[in-house]
Amino acid sequence: MESLKELYRIGLGPSSSHTMGPRFAAEQFASRFSQADTYQVTLYGSLAATGKGHLTDQALYEVFGREKLNVIWEPDHSLPQHPNGMKFKAFSSPDVLLGEQIYFSVGGGSIRTPQDIVLHSETVYPHKNLQEIMDHCVQRGITFWEYAADHEQDAVLDHLNSVWQAMKASVEKGLNARGVLPGSIGLGRKAWTYHQRTRSAADDMQETGLITAYALAVSEENAGGGTVVTAPTCGSCGVVPAVLFYMQKKKGLTDSDMVKALATAGVFGNVIKHNASISGAEVGCQGEVGSACAMAAAAVCQLLGGSLRQIEYAAEMGLEHHLGLTCDPVDGLVQIPCIERNACAATRALSMAQMSILSDGSHLISFDEVVSVMKLTGHDLPALYRETSVGGLAMIYRGKNASKTAIQTPCQS
Repeated sequence: MESLKELYRIGLGPSSSHTMGPRFAAEQFASRFSQADTYQVTLYGSLAATGKGHLTDQALYEVFGREKLNVIWEPDHSLPQHPNGMKFKAFSSPDVLLGEQIYFSVGGGSIRTPQDIVLHSETVYPHKNLQEIMDHCVQRGITFWEYAADHEQDAVLDHLNSVWQAMKASVEKGLNARGVLPGSIGLGRKAWTYHQRTRSAADDMQETGLITAYALAVSEENAGGGTVVTAPTCGSCGVVPAVLFYMQKKKGLTDSDMVKALATAGVFGNVIKHNASISGAEVGCQGEVGSACAMAAAAVCQLLGGSLRQIEYAAEMGLEHHLGLTCDPVDGLVQIPCIERNACAATRALSMAQMSILSDGSHLISFDEVVSVMKLTGHDLPALYRETSVGGLAMIYRGKNASKTAIQTPCQS
């Protein structure tokens, strides 16, 4: 498994797979063919189907320049290795091909070439699943966060401290932002309103109100193209910071506590990424928000003093109860249902951690087994429910808009 630096990436929203990944691929390709006069990028599958709403073309233009780049959209054609495929070509005048490269954006901002997907190296963590990690931790008498620190040394803790500072900044900035989010549906920001109302609400509303406001704040920052952290993706970036921000405020915990919690969450996110997927285009939103809920539940359970088994149970519940969750963003934007879904998963993550703490950690279905089921379920989902904006809520919204247009347009005789 890879470094946690590959899982937690700080960058601009609104999508880790559709914005960050293509940008990283473009930067890599441009550095190889900086002498080119023009470039061509063909976007396939989900990248083409929802790329406009996810600002994929804008990310590419920022690297190559609008005058030098031709973007071709192929939503009905997916490359066999992954639904988020793209082909880059570099030309010299007059249209002489200098080179080309296929990349896949596999989730969380990570990119792969066809060779990388086949020959995936495990250079940082030697263990393949959570059971192997737990066995190692028991033998060594260490926790999950110490496991991460042992394999990545202090460098990973330094990185996670930067991640935590970026997460806090996204919460605080989002809480103070107001107005309408960019895009075609005219969705207004709600985090500030939720936060203000919660401050004057009864005590029994505080937990739900605050976690909701924090999750909305980060997700709205992402939807607005602001700076967020993939945890594990941009589309699910509000879950982990919302719950940890709440825990720090509520319990008076230190930044060091948060860094250790992020390390624990990262171990679980890494296992999911390695053995299944965190890409909505590949397995639906269960791979994004479901994974984020599992990560957050594990982190909070650790902060509550949970054992290895209790932490594993919390994460298992977080993922299990998001199985089958579809990815059907309205108009291809990371807004509906994505923003509210982050808030729902954040409140659920805290509940899962508390449920696990009340138990002895015993349960019949393991985290590893749920990960394998999630992968199978995701591959069984029809393509229209895997980040194509063709089915589900996206279809309903499109149908409503068509009806409004028909009513508003006078009949022609």
